Amino acid sequence: MPPSSVTAAPGPAEVPLDRTLSYRLHLLNKQTDLDSQRAYLLRAGLSLSDARCLTTIGTFEPLSVKDLAHKANLNKGQASRAAQALVDQGLVLKQDSTSDGRGVVLTLTPAGRQAFARTMAMVHARNREIFGCLSEAEQQQLSMLFDRLLAHNRAA
Repeated sequence: MPPSSVTAAPGPAEVPLDRTLSYRLHLLNKQTDLDSQRAYLLRAGLSLSDARCLTTIGTFEPLSVKDLAHKANLNKGQASRAAQALVDQGLVLKQDSTSDGRGVVLTLTPAGRQAFARTMAMVHARNREIFGCLSEAEQQQLSMLFDRLLAHNRAA
């Protein structure tokens, strides 16, 4: 049978790398992480991982180090080091877990709650900077699409 004379639509392999969604998501992540890292250091005196852990603990406390790692999207070693840095700065309290004799529970100290409020204000400001080019409706649509993508990839 002779080859079809109908030209097929370009397949995924024919899309240039820099036009793929995953490439552009990674690029946006890198761009925003660099700016966020600078903002956290200048405005809060925290590294990016410390700020992420502080906001994660403040949002979901009490947390184990394992739960912190999961919620902050870090490996357990990174989460443990960041948690200890926050303990050393007096922002987080680390106590033995009553349910797991080997584990610890992380909560914010009063100073940590103040730092959490300042850092969350920065998070919200960064979100306005990053997504400010989108209308409110577009931001809501993007949020719903991210929810779908996260659910789809969590199930995979």
